[in-house]
Amino acid sequence: MSRKIGAVFASLLTLTFAAAILLRVLTGGIAAAPAQEHKLTVVAATYPIYLFTCALTEDVDNITVERLDTGSVSCLHDYTLSMRDMQKIESADLIAVNGAGLEEFLEHALETSDAQIVDCSQGIALLESLSHDHDGHDHGHWDPHYWMDPNRALQMANNLMIGLAQADSEYAEEYGAGWNDIVEVLCRCSGQGYHALKDRRDEVSGLITFHDGFQYFADAFGLPLLASIEEEAGSEASAHEIVEITELVKEHGIPAIFTEVNGSDATARAIARETGCRVAQLNMLMDGPEGDLEAYYTGITGNLAAILNGFAGEEVVSFDAEDQTWKADLR
Repeated sequence: MSRKIGAVFASLLTLTFAAAILLRVLTGGIAAAPAQEHKLTVVAATYPIYLFTCALTEDVDNITVERLDTGSVSCLHDYTLSMRDMQKIESADLIAVNGAGLEEFLEHALETSDAQIVDCSQGIALLESLSHDHDGHDHGHWDPHYWMDPNRALQMANNLMIGLAQADSEYAEEYGAGWNDIVEVLCRCSGQGYHALKDRRDEVSGLITFHDGFQYFADAFGLPLLASIEEEAGSEASAHEIVEITELVKEHGIPAIFTEVNGSDATARAIARETGCRVAQLNMLMDGPEGDLEAYYTGITGNLAAILNGFAGEEVVSFDAEDQTWKADLR
């Protein structure tokens, strides 16, 4: 078993054990509450938080899980709350945020809210931002896109479960019931990913992405990230950046460069015409099917398939949720 994947599963066991202890503490000494209808409204600031919240609350009655309309953009630094968002925040009992500086657009709204706030970034090892300043606005010191690493996403879900259990301790055990589903999906992402890369990692000579949010993804799977540019409609790369990327593609013989599904591909297409490389899309998991935890698996493995197939120039790998061959790598 590789040292990296061994660390992933060691972290998993530690979190699972800690979560079990906490749930036992929260449920062990709680007096029976007066009979009353249980109602709780949870608002998730991002799509990954929404997916994990839906999984954790699946066995809890009379709970409403909503998410802000943040899935339409690739960079939340440009997001502005809609009237619908404001209504959701006003009715929330608990608001779960990504943290790490991602939700600057929420600061004023949270100051006037009575809801409990759960910061899902607590205790997560953050990486420094690759683009502190872009197009006139500061992206902050820390990269907030940690959900793109399944191991860090596990810590994110653990923080969320703890927050839910503390806010609504009478149902702590029910919130913990969805934990196993989250563990299974995230383990499958890591395990299948490492299995697919086992004999093909050296084929990926370097990633060039037109979104600055794939640093954690590259770190999780041991992929070299040569360059990362934040680009979206109305905020294209500079002439200097275009020249740099073009030279990198030629120098390293990069066969494919990658845009984000919600971002602009104008610069990438121009570089492709100049160098002959292909352009493929990666997914930041900003949006997807309502409440379907498998969407996380599909997004992460879809990115791995796009990269490996993009560098090979043909389909050399595909992912199947039912495939169990990766478990042999744990021995």
